[in-house]
Amino acid sequence: MNNNYFLERDKYNRQSIKLKLKSLPSYCEEYILSIENTSSSLTRLGYVNDLLIFFDFISRYKFNINIKDISFEHIEKITALDIHSFLSYLSYYTYNNKNYKNGEKGKARKLASIRGLFKFLFCQDYIKSDVASKVTTPKIHDKEIVRLSNQEVNDILDEAQTSNNLSLRQQSYLKNTSDRDVAILTLFLGTGIRVSELVGLNLEDIDFETLSFKITRKGGNQAVLYFSDEVKFALQNWLNTRSLKNISNEEKALFVSLQNKRISVRAVENLVKKYAKVISPLKNISPHKLRSTYGTSLYRATQDIYIVADVLGHKDVNTTKKHYAAMSEDIRQKASTKIKLRKDNLEET
Repeated sequence: MNNNYFLERDKYNRQSIKLKLKSLPSYCEEYILSIENTSSSLTRLGYVNDLLIFFDFISRYKFNINIKDISFEHIEKITALDIHSFLSYLSYYTYNNKNYKNGEKGKARKLASIRGLFKFLFCQDYIKSDVASKVTTPKIHDKEIVRLSNQEVNDILDEAQTSNNLSLRQQSYLKNTSDRDVAILTLFLGTGIRVSELVGLNLEDIDFETLSFKITRKGGNQAVLYFSDEVKFALQNWLNTRSLKNISNEEKALFVSLQNKRISVRAVENLVKKYAKVISPLKNISPHKLRSTYGTSLYRATQDIYIVADVLGHKDVNTTKKHYAAMSEDIRQKASTKIKLRKDNLEET
């Protein structure tokens, strides 16, 4: 029974890494092992996937040999131009008979994976030069932060509760999921947790006495967050409904699917999009956008970027400033009144 979501996810990631490394040259396994103590299994799995795409490109377009046969001598022959060509290729490419595309962030992450490998090989004296270090990271342009307005927050919660604008088929499902969906949306909008943190919650993680709950952050660290009476009401309503379902006592997940098993990240993403499409069809709303909505609301309420960073679990406050400190007109207006150029009662001298 999957009662510790994060342990199970880590186990799955490690198994996937081990399997996929079999398709790469042996020195790639050495590289992944070298970063095991400084990275999560999810991060390493991402690196392995990136390297598979890179070596597939190099094997076909540079050397015309099998990936496993790419030796240190072949790596020495890879130029900065080859890596630039790979980054260009990533705009629209085919891998394992499926079509993909990468934007600035996707290209930057794959370049980081390549750089990490080349740096490791260079430091181990496997290659004589680190050509990947000469390739500049693609410029990442800031995108407008998408979030829900106050009215849209109200509307999405109402829609999950009433299903007035959903199809008849969707309404039939909602009879069994309404309380759960309202609780999920309320938890996102009322605490700003990540989708993985929400999916990983167990019944024992909620403390209604202190209005708090325990989550596992990215990287495995645990934190205690607090919630409002609104969130408390939604959670208790769902727990009352959950208790009436035929759920095994061994299933400790707070949120379950229609199959009474721990709900998946994909399922949560789909339910958020389902309701958001109705109330705000022009915005591409995801769980992360609900997190952005909370972050912005918290900043507007406290005007303290450090509190926002702490609650959202950001290690670098600059990340918070970049994504959540979008100043509203009312804050700008209020700030403009704080500076006094003259005293109210000037005394003549």
